[in-house]
Amino acid sequence: MRSPWSGNGNVRERPALSSHVRADVCVVGAGIAGLSTAYLLQRDGAQVVVLDDGPIGGGQTGRTTAHLSNALDDRYGELERLHGESGARLAAESHTSAIARIEEIARDEGIDCDFARVDGFLFAPEASALQAPPTTLPTLSDLLQEELEAALRAGVPGVEQVMRAPLASFDTGPCLRFPAQARIEPLRYLEGLARAFERLGGQVFTGTRATVIVGGKDAHVDTLGGRRVSCAHVVVATNTPVNDRFVIHAKQAPYTTYAIALRVAHGSVPDLLLWDTEDPYHYVRLQPVPPNGGAGHDLLIVGGEDHKSGQADDGMERFARLESWARERFPSVEGVEQRWSGQVMEPSDGVAFIGRNPSDAENVYVATGDSGHGMTHGTIAGMLICDLIADRPNPWVGLYDPGRLTVGAATDLLSENLNVAAQYVDWLRPGSVSSEEEIANGSGAVLRRGLTKIAVYRDDDGRVHRLGAACPHLGCIVSWNSVERTWVCPCHGSRFSCMGRVLNGPANHDLTPLDGAADEQETKHGEQEQV
Repeated sequence: MRSPWSGNGNVRERPALSSHVRADVCVVGAGIAGLSTAYLLQRDGAQVVVLDDGPIGGGQTGRTTAHLSNALDDRYGELERLHGESGARLAAESHTSAIARIEEIARDEGIDCDFARVDGFLFAPEASALQAPPTTLPTLSDLLQEELEAALRAGVPGVEQVMRAPLASFDTGPCLRFPAQARIEPLRYLEGLARAFERLGGQVFTGTRATVIVGGKDAHVDTLGGRRVSCAHVVVATNTPVNDRFVIHAKQAPYTTYAIALRVAHGSVPDLLLWDTEDPYHYVRLQPVPPNGGAGHDLLIVGGEDHKSGQADDGMERFARLESWARERFPSVEGVEQRWSGQVMEPSDGVAFIGRNPSDAENVYVATGDSGHGMTHGTIAGMLICDLIADRPNPWVGLYDPGRLTVGAATDLLSENLNVAAQYVDWLRPGSVSSEEEIANGSGAVLRRGLTKIAVYRDDDGRVHRLGAACPHLGCIVSWNSVERTWVCPCHGSRFSCMGRVLNGPANHDLTPLDGAADEQETKHGEQEQV
């Protein structure tokens, strides 16, 4: 399943690393965080090399719905509770700055990526029942009133209450307007960013898996192909760190989110961002097709229905609920053009982890914990890590410090780690099926074989492929995702293709094949993409 921007030729292929190289900085990961960091460092005068196991944007950036927003998912009232009023102000400032930086880069580098400033609206589903007569000031729900006051204290530019969002198809009721948000075509932006980086002398190598990451005096990154990048600094920007086994992963949790793109007549839905306050919440944006609002149709992109990764396999039902939600509010929508899912790393205290990697050398940096704002958090990572490497002061360092412990988040932290601990009970349970004969073509399941668990995939031709079911990160038993045809770790969100190839960390090694060498016909059996 693909997003509207993946697989459409927006990103050109780069070569794999074929020799040992030296650089000032090695960036692992060619998504929004990795390329933003690399570009800004290269522009700052450093010599930078970028490595990625897959194509540019082949991880979670290719799965984003690409809202660029300073209206944060965890809400300013919660951020103020956890980080104080000053922390909430820094969060608002940094995300506002990130949107401006993306706009600046797209303009200065001439990147045609459909960047557009639009208004965003946050509404409560029950708000219509709270409306006062049209001639009076709208009555906000308690949640929205509290959020408005917190957002104003945080200095969010221009936030205000309005009678309703400017939609003809349904009445949101009293809601909050966040002006000067933005939307973008993310992979066209990444390709333009990569080309600008390369014009400055930077190098991008794809199809190159980093297997060993070492900081300190002899900092280097070794790759699966046996090549080494020797460097003074290492930046790990792989959505969730592949160089850290415990510290960061104990402070964030992986959630799967779903999205659909529905065809709508051009101009029938206004160009805006929309979020509700349900849990899990829904988010909406428009994507003109063809680009820049020309004649044709638009795509209405609707997302939500989140759940803990690897702990549910009902994706088609969730897609159906998203479609039903969208059709109820936008009755003019036509068919569903695309369905896809992504993974959001949720930090326990609502703020990303960007900076020096805890319990590591001073010259190893990480960017993770995007909390549903990967495009802006990734850009913040570029700005912040560039300043750290250049030894420049940056007011955001403390807020995003990966080593921080937030006392107010202790309950959520404990709850998520108890959830992880509970997943290890899978070692004691029977398999999800009792025999391979129960597995249909194109599907997978976990079986018990004595004291071990086996991940079994039956391909479309009926051939059976067996893998060790233990995630190579910390040994959780993987589960099958029937929508994506992938294996997913329910503890920390590692994702593997149906044939066991690692697609997303924190695992950095494939599942163990139990039938000898891995099948060479991976593409035929569904392992054709990372996005």
